[in-house]
Amino acid sequence: MATALVPGSFDPVTNGHLDVIERVARFFDRVIVAVIRNPQKAASLFTLEEREAMLAEVTGHLGNVQIEFFAGLLVDFARIHGADTIVKGLRAVTDFDYELQMAQMNQSLSGIDTFFLATSPQYSFLSSSLVREVARYGGDVSSLVPPVVAARLDQRFKEGPPA
Repeated sequence: MATALVPGSFDPVTNGHLDVIERVARFFDRVIVAVIRNPQKAASLFTLEEREAMLAEVTGHLGNVQIEFFAGLLVDFARIHGADTIVKGLRAVTDFDYELQMAQMNQSLSGIDTFFLATSPQYSFLSSSLVREVARYGGDVSSLVPPVVAARLDQRFKEGPPA
């Protein structure tokens, strides 16, 4: 059984993320969406549990996808969960440079290969940080994220980010 690991912070999950997850789910028996807290990024807008819940809701139609969160090395998480492959969506050349280095390090540490999947053209500009910025200032993000995520963003910016 081929298992793919799709890691990311998903803060929040975007239509671009969902597109990649759906496409990966067509090619692998099992897909683990691994939600991480990226220490290189600013404080998260949503908790790990909130991100996990939103991902579970928007991927519920995919019977071979499970949502997990983790800390530590991605390759250790992959080994524990029997993942054969890491899959990363690439938006632009700038993503490739960083992701190639990560893929080579992960392969060196564990022998696990990384597959790169080009994002669909309509999502090539889309990032969670851009969505957060637009939503923070009251912009319409309904075409950028699933409806449940748009509602959560609206609610979050009305009540303020978690403490």
